[in-house]
Order: sequence, then C-alpha cells, then structure tokens
Amino acid sequence: MQDANLLIQRFGLQPHPEGGHYREMHRSPHRVHSPHHGNTRHAYTSIYFLLTPGQFSAWHRITSDETWFHHAGGDVLILYFDTSGVLRTQTLGTTSGDMQFTIPANTWFAARLVDAKSYCFVSCVVGPGFEFADFELASRHALRGEFGTTPEHCTAIDALCR
Repeated sequence: MQDANLLIQRFGLQPHPEGGHYREMHRSPHRVHSPHHGNTRHAYTSIYFLLTPGQFSAWHRITSDETWFHHAGGDVLILYFDTSGVLRTQTLGTTSGDMQFTIPANTWFAARLVDAKSYCFVSCVVGPGFEFADFELASRHALRGEFGTTPEHCTAIDALCR
C-alpha cells in the first residue's frame, strides 16, 4: 500500500465516482467532429487511474473507446459485456503479459484487482475525449435486467456495482 500512497501523492490523484483514484493528465487541444456526439470534441483525453486494496471500478460505460495501459502493481481484471451480451474478461499486467486493452464505446465494463491485496496503476486514453456527461454508472437492477441471464453474470454484476 505504500507504493499506492506514493502514487496518490506524487500525481495528486483524487477519488473517482466509479471507484479508485484518478487525475486527468492530458486533454488534446485538437478538436475533431464526432457524429456520434453531434458536435466537436477534444481528439482524446488521458488519465492516470489507480485501484488499491478494497477498491474496484464499478460497472459503467462511456460513449467513446477507452484504452487501458498497465504501468505498475498487480494485474487488473477487466470484465465487460460484448455486443452479444456475453460476459468477457481481459487481464492486464505483468503476470498476464497483456499490457493494454481497448473497451469499445458504449460497452458496459468494470474492473477489479486480481490480487485483492495488491494495487494497480494504469493510464486510460479516451477518444474522442472524455466528458463526464458521457459517463453512465450502472444500476444493479438495470444490468441484471439486461444481462442477468446466468448465475455467473449475476455474480459479476453484484460484485462490481455500487
């Protein structure tokens, strides 16, 4: 936990509504037209994101693609529902050997530490750029209604909802 506390202090990380800690590190000055959003957006944004023991990134979705890059700490497990409603997982970190993963726009996803006693430090890049107006935190009831077709799905939903 000492390493995680140093990261919080060094980068001025603040609590994130989905869980964990974050700080926006870059907001591109370049603007792009986004037909999906109906306006122009910053080309991309990036944040540092940290999960510490007892924390998780709750089920949420955003309206842009989001790529996670693993930097330090233990592995993180990203759970998401694909376009067919199937629960998928992707592990990022040195143990898995996968150091980045992209979650497509409008995909419900969550993340948790593989080792509950560890921490995980990643960067997240969103393009077109992230705006909190595009962020939707899931309700357990709504996710169960849409994806709660198996006990495995219900367990994953319940474990990572606020």
